[in-house]
Amino acid sequence: MRESIEIGGITIKPGESATIDLPIADLSTHAPISMPVQVVHSRHEGPRLFVCAALHGDEINGVEIIRRVLRLSALKRLRGTLIAVPVVNVYGFINLSRYLPDRRDLNRSFPGRARGSLAGRLANLFLNQIVSKCTHGLDLHTAAIHRDNYPQIRANLDDPEVAEIAKEFGVPILINASLREGSLREAAADMNVPVIVYEAGEALRFDEASIRAGVKGVVRTMRAIGMLPKVRNRNKFSPIVARSSIWTRASQSGVLRSAVALGAQVNKGQTLAIIADPFGDNEEAIDAPTDGYVIGRTNLPLVHEGDALFHIVSVTGKQAVARDLDGFEPISEYEKGATAELTDEPPISP
Repeated sequence: MRESIEIGGITIKPGESATIDLPIADLSTHAPISMPVQVVHSRHEGPRLFVCAALHGDEINGVEIIRRVLRLSALKRLRGTLIAVPVVNVYGFINLSRYLPDRRDLNRSFPGRARGSLAGRLANLFLNQIVSKCTHGLDLHTAAIHRDNYPQIRANLDDPEVAEIAKEFGVPILINASLREGSLREAAADMNVPVIVYEAGEALRFDEASIRAGVKGVVRTMRAIGMLPKVRNRNKFSPIVARSSIWTRASQSGVLRSAVALGAQVNKGQTLAIIADPFGDNEEAIDAPTDGYVIGRTNLPLVHEGDALFHIVSVTGKQAVARDLDGFEPISEYEKGATAELTDEPPISP
């Protein structure tokens, strides 16, 4: 029999599930605020995985991904422990904001201190109560407000274990991202807990394709690390590994007319968009600075000089990459799918 696990002073025995409210600092009105956590603690030994979302409070795709994962019948066959935290930055989530009330970025505030700033206290609580109990982690994100990200994984691919988990998640693009100071990934790595980041969609918007790809990715990851049974004869997926990327920026202020879609292959010098004033005068083309693929873009047609417009990764093997991108259809794969338990969820309309 496995040992019990304790989170927030609540003991969860093997074979039990529990919803825990981790107390954080109260609101100025004296109303209590807590971080919601759901724990599925299997009878069987295995890895302990945390899946978290809304570290930035306005990045909500991950909240829906976690909701769907917790409803999966596959969890009846779970080995190990799943710790799901759909809303880490509760304050930002309530206020539709990326940040905390003290204007700090929670994902630059780790490891934090129990008697530090509000961001530092929240980061410290998450590390001590969640990350310290786990062997692996998945951190779910979206692009910032008014931007969109093509489904991608960001991780330290120089770590073989992290690279293998990232590959198994099953999205088209892996970006080798170094550990940033103050980030959850860096703090978890210091605790020997490998964490990968899933980026897809836009802040404050549900994107069905990104959500379904995320659910499938979480399940694939759990299978890869031995928490769920392997699937026989699963189609092999070869993601694209990118080690550099660049943002193109607006050369002038004006109205932007985009000419390429998210995920599009572009060639150096190709026109990505046109910027002009509201009368259509003073038109200026925004050209691709390199061959590559669009993995992020602004959704706002009104831009100021210097605004970030298109995020492009440069990769080799262009034809193979194009096939992989064109073939990545998370909604159709979800309907056919290698994981039949995912098919009962009705799609969210755009």
